[in-house]
Amino acid sequence: MRMRRKKHGAERLFACGDVILPEGIADPSALFGRNAPLHVEIGCGKGDFICGTAEKNPGTDFIAIERIPDVLMLAAEKVKEKGLSNVRLAVMNAADLMNRLPAHSVERIYLNFSDPWPKKGYAKRRLTHRGFLQIYRGILAPGGGIYMKTDDNALFEFSLEELPACGFAVTDVTRDLHESGYASDNVMTEYERNFSAQGKKINMLRAVMKEDGNE
Repeated sequence: MRMRRKKHGAERLFACGDVILPEGIADPSALFGRNAPLHVEIGCGKGDFICGTAEKNPGTDFIAIERIPDVLMLAAEKVKEKGLSNVRLAVMNAADLMNRLPAHSVERIYLNFSDPWPKKGYAKRRLTHRGFLQIYRGILAPGGGIYMKTDDNALFEFSLEELPACGFAVTDVTRDLHESGYASDNVMTEYERNFSAQGKKINMLRAVMKEDGNE
């Protein structure tokens, strides 16, 4: 995501300190003050999805990460404005998750409209490449899952191959989310709203981690 640098971005992000994930390994029960299922969104953008999902699921705690500070700042301001106590955010790369969260503490990971990195030489950068999937296996609880949405057909087909190769069972698939039976529970992202207005079809999958690892 490219965007013009925000004026006073650092100060605005600092002002959102109470919804920012603290440094070091976070104990989710201490972080949120309760024992609840924990979901993680990787690449939260401006925060529409994480806010909407957290509002619909007050009994679940959420951590949203984003690489670009100015983008995360906008998401953090939305979380604060809505008074969502079940969301924390962090400027972080997906590769850092295993160093910031306890092993097997996450029930679900959301991958929404991730960068497709279409060139073959960049496959390892895709968030459903097996290198990242092994990281997710380390933080996912037994039976934990990955929920993915993308408008990129090539990335979707790549993901459908990588997931089973890394010990995930793909349980749900649609290549036209908004015309499927999954549409009623869907929370849109900013990208998704734009793509939908352009008439683009949205791919969606759900996958569950097998406890016995790779097969």
